[in-house]
Amino acid sequence: MINKPISGFSKLSKGKKLRWIVDNFFKDPEGVAKELMSYWLLDEEKQQLLDRFSENTISNFHLPYGVAPNFLINGKSYCIPMVIEESSVVAAASNAAKYWHERGGFHAEILCTEKIGQIHFTWPGEIHQLQNCMSELRSQMLEATRDITRNMEERGGGIKDIELTDISDQTPQTYQIQVSFDTVDSMGANFINSVMEAFSKVLTDFVASRTEFKPHQHDLDIIMAILSNYTPKCLVRAWVECPVSELGSFRDFTAERLAQRFEKAVKIAKVDPYRATTHNKGIFNGIDAVVIATANDFRAVEANGHAYAAKDGQYRGLTDCEISNGIFRFWIEIPLSIGTVGGLTSLHPMARHSLELLGNPDAEELMKIIAVMGLAQNFAALRSLITTGIQKGHMKMHLHNVLASLNATEQEVAQTVNYFADQVVSYAAVRDFLLKLRSSQAKLPLS
Repeated sequence: MINKPISGFSKLSKGKKLRWIVDNFFKDPEGVAKELMSYWLLDEEKQQLLDRFSENTISNFHLPYGVAPNFLINGKSYCIPMVIEESSVVAAASNAAKYWHERGGFHAEILCTEKIGQIHFTWPGEIHQLQNCMSELRSQMLEATRDITRNMEERGGGIKDIELTDISDQTPQTYQIQVSFDTVDSMGANFINSVMEAFSKVLTDFVASRTEFKPHQHDLDIIMAILSNYTPKCLVRAWVECPVSELGSFRDFTAERLAQRFEKAVKIAKVDPYRATTHNKGIFNGIDAVVIATANDFRAVEANGHAYAAKDGQYRGLTDCEISNGIFRFWIEIPLSIGTVGGLTSLHPMARHSLELLGNPDAEELMKIIAVMGLAQNFAALRSLITTGIQKGHMKMHLHNVLASLNATEQEVAQTVNYFADQVVSYAAVRDFLLKLRSSQAKLPLS
């Protein structure tokens, strides 16, 4: 047990960091050190690249890299990479892709691509005085950031608008400068943050230089300047549709009954936040898997999506469904701020392979792909939920994880999978089956 902080840890070599960790926190330091080192890449150059992505690295944490084939999106076929540890998610997405491939595929469109940066500041002066000078302030801000924005503008992006917003009715003497951006194929976080910090200096100097702002010309205080991960105007829509009759029967459910139950399940997620949370978690099962595979920021994507789900004051499901004139339609509208150039998307070798697998899409095409994946995952989950129940299929896919935790041999895996082909899977049931199997073969029982 460590009773005092260690100094200079970040300056230690990777090996010394690892040694300090295992010696101070593990009962079997040599065994743990050996296992952690076994996950280091043999290619030293690639390992050094990975180490530079983060701080205080001592090993690599591997996740499965899978693919979901048969996605037809706007008439184009895709095999979509997914980084996720839950096998049922990949299986469900693949099943949904094949199902809708036979019914015209998925459709997607970009609604808008605006991203946001903000300066929050306090000032005891009269805000209307600053509002009257906004045209001049905008000009100075744009001029001061020419060097930062030039390359982005050459690619068709840049700063689109600058607005002063009064939020002093909610927090006294507090205001914000809100800036909208188009960052083209880049997620644009570093670009936006650089611009906002430059704008902050311009704002402070502008107020300090104006005599009409006396006696408060030196009292403007920048609280923070940073991008917002909430981008409700960087929006993509994805949908599927077909005649209700073409949905097909499923188990004991006719196409008509299946459509009605599906629509009702979606509407429940619109009114019940408890259901909406699980509903949206399933959507992000699919979205996160693709976002991670392309080395985008899944934490920003999730925060954005959840904020959007609560945009009207109540947290709601992100998908919608309607049955009208015999047509079943299911769709999602979701903000996605992602990129295909810059950051880890360019540096991580697996991210580069993911983008190549997708046909090297630009940011807008990747937005469509990711939204479609979220919709596909939600469709598959809801169809299972309203028919056979989610757990039956989930546990079937989880069976191999249970067997691994029980140290099953290859022969035992084969026998167990065969036995549970028509049985309900649970940890206890699998454990008991293995106990009987091993007992019958005169093997040691499970510990």
